[in-house]
Amino acid sequence: MKFFVDTADTAEIQELEATGLLDGVTTNPSLIAKSGKNFKDVIAEICKITNGDVSAEVAATDFDTMIKEAHVLRAIADNVVVKLPLTFDGLKACKQLTSEGTKTNVTLCFSANQALLAAKAGATYISPFIGRLDDINLDGMELIREIRVIYDNYGFDTEILAASIRTPNHVKDSAIIGADVVTVPPATLKSLIKHPLTDKGLDAFLSDWAKTGQSIL
Repeated sequence: MKFFVDTADTAEIQELEATGLLDGVTTNPSLIAKSGKNFKDVIAEICKITNGDVSAEVAATDFDTMIKEAHVLRAIADNVVVKLPLTFDGLKACKQLTSEGTKTNVTLCFSANQALLAAKAGATYISPFIGRLDDINLDGMELIREIRVIYDNYGFDTEILAASIRTPNHVKDSAIIGADVVTVPPATLKSLIKHPLTDKGLDAFLSDWAKTGQSIL
């Protein structure tokens, strides 16, 4: 499974890139707004930090303007992935950009039917939003299961990018089901390493080592 981080905070991205755990970055207009920086400058900076795919979202909702914005975005760096909304114009733009050799991430997916259409349009990634479905008392993980079955049935190359991840269990369940990618906030990614028994065991080892009075160095 690939791990993407969902942020426009370049300091956080730099820290995670150094661990070797990071496979890419996803951004959206809300995350860019939080950064307080120029949109294209932020994307360019992120693309210099990581060699992985970096999703940059168009702001337009009509096909013609989406394509114009997409051409601007993909010119920023070779690892830019153009993020598009799951609308008819968005799917039309996906098809066009895919035919031009541009990677795409079709976002705001909330149903298996939407995911099927995105794959038919040639999307590189489909982003089903798990947490937002859970918020309205639906099972976000069930959507991942349905998409996995459909894509496997027909051999679609589109990668399932589990998004709107809220908890470590979302990551684990996505991996069990077979999502290709999860994109998570930095804090959630860091929390995956934590377990109270790990901390307890390490404390015991360190205490016993201190009693020996020895030093490895």
